[in-house]
Amino acid sequence: MEFILGTEPRREYYHLELARAAHKLVTEMRPIQPGQQVLITADTASDWRVVQATAGAVYAVGGIPTVVWYHTLPAPMQEPPRPLSQAVLGAEVWIDYAVAYQLYSPAYHAAIENGCIYVCLTGMDVDMMVRTIGRVNYPPMQEMATRLYRMSQEADTVRLTSPAGTDVKMKVDKAGDPFWEPPPAEGGYPQMLGGQSGFMIIRESVEGVLVFDGSLWPPADLGRLHQPVRLTIEGGYVKKIEGGPEAERFSQWLAGFNHPEAYLMDHACYGFNPGVTRVTGRILEDERIFGCMQFGIGATEYGSPAHTDGVVLNPSVWLDDTQIEENGRYIHPELVALCRAMGAEGYE
Repeated sequence: MEFILGTEPRREYYHLELARAAHKLVTEMRPIQPGQQVLITADTASDWRVVQATAGAVYAVGGIPTVVWYHTLPAPMQEPPRPLSQAVLGAEVWIDYAVAYQLYSPAYHAAIENGCIYVCLTGMDVDMMVRTIGRVNYPPMQEMATRLYRMSQEADTVRLTSPAGTDVKMKVDKAGDPFWEPPPAEGGYPQMLGGQSGFMIIRESVEGVLVFDGSLWPPADLGRLHQPVRLTIEGGYVKKIEGGPEAERFSQWLAGFNHPEAYLMDHACYGFNPGVTRVTGRILEDERIFGCMQFGIGATEYGSPAHTDGVVLNPSVWLDDTQIEENGRYIHPELVALCRAMGAEGYE
């Protein structure tokens, strides 16, 4: 991760703004009810100020916070220490700040099956929390997520291009994606940071060239890209990886799993959080850069032991013959109106 000038590690940095953002987290983004058992997890790479502020906010609204802090695992999705695996079974809400996140891990699946709401806020620090939660108008951003999902699911084909060389097509699976549907009335489910939406792709239908020129993570030693990583995709599988040293590192990382489904395209998402306007190397916010597209590789549902996410900057997007975005700027009238409501830069 590259240190961004102006982001301070001091205790007092944004401490008032942080308190407001944490309150907004537990009252608007993931409302906590009095008496709810809330587990907050962090690894040694997490920002402890964010953890403390969240625990305080949970307690202030009547929730019962429990914080578990543990060593940073080598990679995301791995089984955590046994005490944490047991703790998730008693949680009604689980807020995960660990950099080596628990999404898709055995503990995650156990928690969801037990009725827990899992909130993935991996790697969030003070600066990120203030920008992506505290200063964001959440209702129109959530409406944007729903509208993009519905519009995309109504299409048969999605095409994407970018100035860096992306030119890829995919078919839409009309079955829909539960991840972007309204949450169930009962039972557990995952919740992500606002400013992202998607649609269900037919994985094997993805064809063309995909160029990541924003971020790519994991592997842990990547993040903000200095040179584009170019992927040739056939039948939904990555067949060729080209570029500089970072592309070579990514290729070696995927090969190390020796599993065919690690190369299968998994999902496609839109990014539109108004608080994210630059690449930082922190994947949680990079995949929400306003106007970007993000793709997941490694189909865990098919048994892939790996999953990674890459960001395409300044995309142009067509839903069948209707263009909704041009060079990273939404141009569909309904989406433009929502961008204005969010206060997104350049849509005044």
